[in-house]
Amino acid sequence: MHPPHDAPSLFTLVQFARFHRKHPTRSEALLWSALRGRQLGPRFRRQHPFAVGFIVDFYCPSYRLVVEVDGSVHHGREAFDVARDAELAATFGVRVLRLPAWLVERDLAAAVARVREALR
Repeated sequence: MHPPHDAPSLFTLVQFARFHRKHPTRSEALLWSALRGRQLGPRFRRQHPFAVGFIVDFYCPSYRLVVEVDGSVHHGREAFDVARDAELAATFGVRVLRLPAWLVERDLAAAVARVREALR
């Protein structure tokens, strides 16, 4: 059985994730500079595809923590994000931390402190 035409294939998601790793938003690039190389201890992945339909901004497998940076594209779709977070939690057993892009860009230390707190 084939997925519906509007459902992305895993290959398409991998390509999409690769593109976004090469072309991050400003806030994603800033946060990645603080998360990469085990600077907080555990390893993080960026633009990580979970399964068909799910790519997360950052993922820490050892803590099962997803970190999403919410920029202007998320305005008006808060209900969708809440449902997506719930599905990620139910399906994959992960916790989701959402950080506003403005916080990452204006106060990276505060954003990193929130990630550090979520790792406890």
